Amino acid sequence: MQAMRYFAGCIVLILSLTSASLCARPVAGSHLKVFIPSLPYIYISHSINAALLRPANNDRGWEYDMATSHSQIDDTTYEFTLRQGVKFQDGTPFNADAVLLNMHYFKRQPFLFTKIDKVFDHAEKIDDYTVRFHLTEKYGQFLNDAIWIQFYTRTYLEKFGWNGKATCPNLAEPGPYGLGPYILKEGYIEGDRQTPSAVLEANPNYWNPEYPKIDKVTVYTELDSKIAMEMALDKEGELDIMPIPVSEKDRVFNSRYAKLVTAPSTDNVAIHFNMRTGNPRLLNREVRVALNRAIDQRKLLDKYYDGEGQIKPTLAAPLFPGVRNVVDQLTPYSEVQDPAAIRAELKSILSGLTLNVYTQDRFMYIWKGIDRDLRKVGVKLNFNITSSEKDVFGQLLTTNAKKNTRDWDLLVWGDDDWYYNHPWSAFLVYRTHNYWSTLAPDPDLDDHIDDMFKASVGTPEFDAVTLEIMQHVYDRGYMLFVPTPNKVLAVNQEVQYQPYRMANMPLWEIEVSPKHWSLR
Repeated sequence: MQAMRYFAGCIVLILSLTSASLCARPVAGSHLKVFIPSLPYIYISHSINAALLRPANNDRGWEYDMATSHSQIDDTTYEFTLRQGVKFQDGTPFNADAVLLNMHYFKRQPFLFTKIDKVFDHAEKIDDYTVRFHLTEKYGQFLNDAIWIQFYTRTYLEKFGWNGKATCPNLAEPGPYGLGPYILKEGYIEGDRQTPSAVLEANPNYWNPEYPKIDKVTVYTELDSKIAMEMALDKEGELDIMPIPVSEKDRVFNSRYAKLVTAPSTDNVAIHFNMRTGNPRLLNREVRVALNRAIDQRKLLDKYYDGEGQIKPTLAAPLFPGVRNVVDQLTPYSEVQDPAAIRAELKSILSGLTLNVYTQDRFMYIWKGIDRDLRKVGVKLNFNITSSEKDVFGQLLTTNAKKNTRDWDLLVWGDDDWYYNHPWSAFLVYRTHNYWSTLAPDPDLDDHIDDMFKASVGTPEFDAVTLEIMQHVYDRGYMLFVPTPNKVLAVNQEVQYQPYRMANMPLWEIEVSPKHWSLR
């Protein structure tokens, strides 16, 4: 209720800004500065690039972008009607030929975080503005994948090809290569490489005359958390939007420049056990389950999250389709038995265990609570802290192949909902032969994942396989499970921003008032 009260207060403020005449599209000289410490390449990708669909804050998680409609002809065939009159940022036309060119390059270098690299067969031109996609088998996740099949200019494709990585796509260099409302002018932000900042400018060729609202956006990807807080709360014109540790909410209330914005989310905090190259004791199911039983999720939520979130039995956020039903059947370990009541039993399993933690500094507020609980059962945590998510990914994405260069046993990253209202955002790490997984091989779990690929959200088959996956990982304690966090942000008082519950910052929708520092 506390979070909703703050949120409601923000809504009132936003409405007052609107009535005070927010700036029209785009205002010359308007400038927004944002800090995105987790998945910045995902949060801004659809502000620079465009696909058939884009993320939306609705029940299905998407809306039409470069497509205006679609139909599913059969289990393996999808047809899309394309938006007409659209130009790439360099002025070249977007049409069916551009889609086929991109899919030619995509076929050679597809992204690797779903099964689309195996099931996409070919794209067919029906007419200048109609394209048909053919798959090799039934694949219920195609529409979610279509959100990430972005289209680039011929110049970009001839220079870089398509993405071909384990991460979601974004541009490899600045230039007028995409279809989105902003052009990447300086820097680059990809999943495996990024500059500390990037600069975006409004696209004069954007198809929708209503967007974007702001002329220029600077995106910071690597700031020390304490310095970022000072920039957002104590100084004007240095930082307009940033996620904050919930422990700092009072500082926001006392700030001359910022307001607090909170909202429920489908984000996840992924804490991996290293079952590939880590402490051998983590291969013991009893040890992993005991570590989870030792964590008091309720206290963690109340004290260290300041109530901003939801407890849950596994990694997946309770608001995901399919997961909503499962959380009524699975209970978080600490809700089954009070960790304090079984401390002697847990000590007999865990006492003397030392684990190396690799974490971004922004998650230390969670680790304080976890460390408190684990010390009580004889577990010692050694922390290796970084401000850069790319450093964390450098270790995470090489561990499955046993090529990580740091010794770690527990690793955390902000697994915000990048697959847009679909639990694959969380289940990705359970596919044991995938880059993102640090689990030991588990053919049964991989089979469950393959079954999920065939099912569509909202069907009984999808709900059933979601339960199978969650029950499987719950029983084996495959991750260290902690509560789902709410969106908790410090936002400049002269900025109107309504956060999506997933991993997308719609920069094109954000507005500033005439009193904003960049316009005064």
